[in-house]
Amino acid sequence: MLKFSTVIPKRGYSTHALKSFAVPNLPPRQKNLIGLTLNELQQELSAVPGAKPYTAKQIWSFLYRHGYRDFDLMSNIPKSVIANLKKHYEINYGEIKLDKMSTDGTRKFLIGYDTKAHPSHIIESVIIPETKRATLCLSSQIGCSLACTFCHTGTQKLQRSLTAAEVVGQYMIAAHSQTDFPLDATTRRSLSNLVFMGQGEPLYNWKNTAKAVSILTHPDGLCIPKRKITISTSGVAPLIPKLASELGVALAISLHATRDETRNQIVPLNKTYSIAVVLDACKQYVRLLGKSAKRITFEYVMLRDVNDSTTEARELVKLLKEIPSHVNLIPWNPWPGSMYQTSTNEQIDKFADIVMNGNIPCTLYVLPWLTNFFIARYHGCLWTA
Repeated sequence: MLKFSTVIPKRGYSTHALKSFAVPNLPPRQKNLIGLTLNELQQELSAVPGAKPYTAKQIWSFLYRHGYRDFDLMSNIPKSVIANLKKHYEINYGEIKLDKMSTDGTRKFLIGYDTKAHPSHIIESVIIPETKRATLCLSSQIGCSLACTFCHTGTQKLQRSLTAAEVVGQYMIAAHSQTDFPLDATTRRSLSNLVFMGQGEPLYNWKNTAKAVSILTHPDGLCIPKRKITISTSGVAPLIPKLASELGVALAISLHATRDETRNQIVPLNKTYSIAVVLDACKQYVRLLGKSAKRITFEYVMLRDVNDSTTEARELVKLLKEIPSHVNLIPWNPWPGSMYQTSTNEQIDKFADIVMNGNIPCTLYVLPWLTNFFIARYHGCLWTA
């Protein structure tokens, strides 16, 4: 078993290449209670006549334990406070533009934000059913700036980052669709896992991603275990250790290549943060989490004659030998106009055998719904058009 020291090496990464993408400056209107932290909610209510010191916690419970979207349902809140809330605040998850389910139970949502003014401000989230659980794939931005060449989302221009309310709202819509509310300690919720693997690069929206995670995991609200949340990044190395030190969530890396020259072509961010730099950040992440660290998931989309050789499989084993890892091999999902082809089943099997023989757990992530009406995503298939 690999052991990692809790000593953090004195090294750092240049942050000059980190990007910040604007979130909208909304015109004055009712403020959304979704997306506020409990402390922010308490501050808001401190100015509301008739609100007590405990009123914020009551409303927080109604929002996130009961899933209420109507102030009138908050039965133990004084009527004068309810009237004030209805005048100045709203409970807004976003506009559901599409809610469609495939034959295997996969459920796709298109969610819009102020689409009368911005018709293209639409993202996608997907509920992925499994045998004993369901996973919700969340988006963090509208579009994407990374331009990974195999990724359909990468062809969709980045418009802006999502707010914390818009991230949390995706969960609330999905949880309502699964009838998970009200949350009860004796009732198992349907949505058990969250993955930030939808549109956008979550670490290029760090502030709102982190705030959303704090709301999703709050013990007096949704109380989603941190170990059940995975944030996937294409390799924004300076912020990877912060996923451990500040959020404590699971990590996935969109690796997709074992050589810089290949990754430079298919994941252009590699020109800024090379494979070696990203893997070093992963080692820091593991050290920071210590004994609570889970295996890091390394996602590897299989592109015929690009990154799928047996030599590259052996290189992958060598790269990951010092990191507790799990490899997800993902058959590439074709989309119109792309230059790539999916690896053959035979080649994928050979690749997987080498990885597993190198003592690294390996999963072939087959997406049955891709043959359905979904243009669903597991690294590069989310598209809202």
